[in-house]
Amino acid sequence: MTITKILIANRGEIACRVIRTARKMGIATVAVYSDADSRAPHVLMADEAVHIGPSPAAQSYLIAEKIIQACKDTGADAVHPGYGFLSERTSFAEALKDAGIAFIGPPPGAIAAMGDKIESKKLALEAGVNVVPGFVGEIDDTDHAVRIANDIGYPVMMKASAGGGGKGMRLAYSEQDVREGFEATKREGLASFGDDRVFIEKFIESPRHIEIQVLGDQHGNIVYLNERECSIQRRHQKVVEEAPSPFVTPKMRKAMGEQAVALARAVGYYSAGTVELIVSGADTTGEGFYFLEMNTRLQVEHPVTEQITGLDLVEQMIRVANGEKLAFTQDDVKINGWSVENRVYAEDPYRGFLPSTGRLVRYNPPELVEGVRVDDGVTEGGEVSMFYDPMIAKLITYAPTRLEAIDKQIEALDGFEIEGPGHNIDFLSAIMQHERFRSGNITTGFIAEEYPDGFHGAPASPKLLRKLAAIGAFAGMAQADRARRIDGQLGLKLRPPTGWQVKVGAGDSGVLHDVTIALDEVTVDGEPLEMSLEYTPGDRIVEAEFDGEPLAVRIAPVRGGFKLTAHGASHVVRVLPSHVAPLAQHMIEKIPPDLSRYLICPMPGLLVSLNVAAGDKVEAGQPLAVIEAMKMENILRAQKSGTVKSLSAKAGDSLAVDAIILEME
Repeated sequence: MTITKILIANRGEIACRVIRTARKMGIATVAVYSDADSRAPHVLMADEAVHIGPSPAAQSYLIAEKIIQACKDTGADAVHPGYGFLSERTSFAEALKDAGIAFIGPPPGAIAAMGDKIESKKLALEAGVNVVPGFVGEIDDTDHAVRIANDIGYPVMMKASAGGGGKGMRLAYSEQDVREGFEATKREGLASFGDDRVFIEKFIESPRHIEIQVLGDQHGNIVYLNERECSIQRRHQKVVEEAPSPFVTPKMRKAMGEQAVALARAVGYYSAGTVELIVSGADTTGEGFYFLEMNTRLQVEHPVTEQITGLDLVEQMIRVANGEKLAFTQDDVKINGWSVENRVYAEDPYRGFLPSTGRLVRYNPPELVEGVRVDDGVTEGGEVSMFYDPMIAKLITYAPTRLEAIDKQIEALDGFEIEGPGHNIDFLSAIMQHERFRSGNITTGFIAEEYPDGFHGAPASPKLLRKLAAIGAFAGMAQADRARRIDGQLGLKLRPPTGWQVKVGAGDSGVLHDVTIALDEVTVDGEPLEMSLEYTPGDRIVEAEFDGEPLAVRIAPVRGGFKLTAHGASHVVRVLPSHVAPLAQHMIEKIPPDLSRYLICPMPGLLVSLNVAAGDKVEAGQPLAVIEAMKMENILRAQKSGTVKSLSAKAGDSLAVDAIILEME
């Protein structure tokens, strides 16, 4: 057959991504959409669009019958499932086959074999693939789980058999952890995937998460397209990916790739797929890698593989579904340069990475210069919905070397403008600047180890603070110059001052700088600084150059100065003329109210349970309530000991962010 029209059974970034390739190949496209996505970019990009139901995915994107009916109504002869939703559902692939519609993905048998984590491990063993020690049978109850964990040896990982995307996973370091977490893991598996089976395996310490991209055709040809390093994760959700891995040697790459191909061959695999491996970072022999699972679909992080191989993986998937042979062999697959991908999420790293939803009041991705790629499916004025994944965009950079690709990320992140929902741009920039990340000495515990107390902004060097002080003074002078030009003022129009005192940071930790701006010279604390920039009051980004090095700084006015954001942190900058600055010490400082006696809902969500009543005495660390958001249960604990004075919410309530749940005496 020849595919002439593709329906994309997905939304957002990946739907737009598939449409771009289909358009390049001259193939017509059909988008499907729920109520929440009626004006989404993927709907506007496609040649046709079909409404398939209400906003919740379970009533729209997850209903196979609606997708198949949309194919029949529009004459679409193929479906690309993207990732998530129906992409790894065997029954969907079989239903398409029965309807005579091509599935742009692997055969149903391969999806079934690899979709069950328990069965896939048995198959991997038979195919000669290394697997992690663990229990791959069905577990009867909590006591049985404890016995298994004790036999394997702690730490162990409990995982929902049908899990994915970081959901339905619990790490246990002791018997108590197993007893507390086993039932919760079952519940999350049932809620997210309709399957409450759980398996337990040994947790590899100092682990790295490395995956092998495989690609096969319907004629028995299978190749591996090198590896991706995906060790930078938070709560088992990938945050940063890169290709190749700084850890993998050519010998490891060959061994991993050949095992991945053997597994794919064992299940008759074709199309694009990924074999995920957990690798012991402590094992320098290159043999300490173990099979985790196989994702029988396109991965979110596929662009980094595309950048270093020069292949369009979506195009390859379409060609394979069309019955074409791969046009290249394993020997043709090379590694050219280095690519890094950051996932820009709607979450607030300054508030424990809580999910953030709402309208994108401003969305302005960085300029697409050479080596910078943005894959997104949102637009300014659109909404980050509570119904779907909170990813806003993927920022991909490419350069000849790893450090160059990382530095391009820092520069591009500085130029990324997002207003409305919280976002993790500062956090991503902080990772890119972190010396441990830059060294390549990373594990899946990187974020937990390097940010144990949460994220509070990337540390700024004295050199950067001097640059920000100069920008703050220049912006202050520009505002003063505009103010003096307002018509109707009494007296002389005084020129703006050239001497400024700039305080970078709030309170006692703020650093004072004396800045002078003359026509031909800028000095900070008496030292000259070569600076060039343009700024007009109202600009949101200042594009500056210092000693020939570019620096993009997001700028927003605040009382008494500006908030300047660059290189992974926001800095409140107080800007005063030199003759006014000495008077600042007489200003009364406003002290924020004490909210420590309230339990406040940290995110929009459902109050699943409230474990205390008015008058109850509680201890620090005691679980008080459970909030469900994005299908994840979050336990809220007491920050200090005390007595519950009153309750402001009850189980079953839908709460907004910052809603008061209870008050302590």
